[in-house]
Amino acid sequence: MEAVKQINVGLLGLGTVGMGVVKIIDGHQEDLMKQTGNRIKVVKALVKDINKKRDWTRSEQLLTSDPWEILRDPEIDIIIEVMGNIEPTFDYLMYALKQGKHVVTANKDLIAMHGAELLAQAKESKCDLYFEESVAGGIPIIRALVEGFASDRITKLIGIVNGTTNYILSKMSEEGRPFEEMLVKAQELGYAEADPSSDIEGLDAARKMAILSNLAFHMEVHFDDVMLKGITQVTQEDIQFSKQLGYEIKLLGIAKLNDNQIEVSVQPTMINKEHPLAKVNGVFNAIYVYGEAVGETMFYGPGAGQLPTATAVVSDLVTVVKQMNLGVNGRGVIPPYRNKQLKSDDLIESSYFIRLKVVDEVGVLSLLTHPFADLRVSIQEVLQVPANEEGKAQLIIITHTTSKAQMNQLIEEINALDVVDHIYSIYPVEEGEAE
Repeated sequence: MEAVKQINVGLLGLGTVGMGVVKIIDGHQEDLMKQTGNRIKVVKALVKDINKKRDWTRSEQLLTSDPWEILRDPEIDIIIEVMGNIEPTFDYLMYALKQGKHVVTANKDLIAMHGAELLAQAKESKCDLYFEESVAGGIPIIRALVEGFASDRITKLIGIVNGTTNYILSKMSEEGRPFEEMLVKAQELGYAEADPSSDIEGLDAARKMAILSNLAFHMEVHFDDVMLKGITQVTQEDIQFSKQLGYEIKLLGIAKLNDNQIEVSVQPTMINKEHPLAKVNGVFNAIYVYGEAVGETMFYGPGAGQLPTATAVVSDLVTVVKQMNLGVNGRGVIPPYRNKQLKSDDLIESSYFIRLKVVDEVGVLSLLTHPFADLRVSIQEVLQVPANEEGKAQLIIITHTTSKAQMNQLIEEINALDVVDHIYSIYPVEEGEAE
């Protein structure tokens, strides 16, 4: 009988996700053996402090505070990285790939910034580099983009890819409470960090959309290419008016491809309440993918948590081991091969929601519509309500589709009108029709 080969894994990081990875590998040995034909074992784990108390029942000799003890070990076949940070992690993974070790990482910041370089090195070294967990936790969206849509052409992605902001906006909508109060609640529940800026300013979602756009459009999309706006300015009034008009406000990542030019954005967006994404609440993530051949598909599930996250990591690990057995490593995720072309503002189109305070007197609406007519921006709907100030009123306007360039010019001209007291908010509107 042929001896069963053991696949040795080195684990960089033994925090919450790292412990989850170990638990799944140790607890699912029979399943892993059936799927791969191999024993898979974590033989060394990197920690900051070996003496720290942790839920670790295996030999302390498997722990090390020296990353090079793992990276230079010729017996280790695969590196799993769940330690985070960009430096020195990038150097560690580049070294591992150059040494012929396969890499599985959960590091979205690193992949968003250096994914193309790492993929190029993986291809050169005939190694695998997988990063399913870097976007949307346990949802297998990256594998779907790489493998499931391999014969299709993706034209659009719309996603809720940050659970913290989705929880906050969902609770603001459900309970009628302000942003600041819901942020504190999210922190109390452990959904938001003590410093929540990466989530609420949209940075986390923007990194994830850069990764997804890179894979969907085969272009080297970076964080800086993403048009970005967080949720800190979303008010209870905005949410209530959007609901009155048949919408929900979500922090949406949107990426579109038209005529080989792309746009990628993360911003609070009004989405039709009948669209499935409008019904995604709490800390859940969901991503809508539009393909030329398949049409619309949706991926939904938990975006974070120890076991959903670790499950995505181990799923990548299983893929690597299967490809080792077939001798086809290095042929999975491929580096970008199309030239990146970003759309100019005159090619980026959307409908818009505008909420403003105006002088409440005869002829105001007529004056206000002049800039719309001059710039050929068509108005879809107008709602007027009293303002909490004598002699003032609130106007809510939803436009038909117009360009970002036209909208910027329109806002500038509206702001200059004497009858306009203040522009409260502007949001893009996503109806959600297939394109």
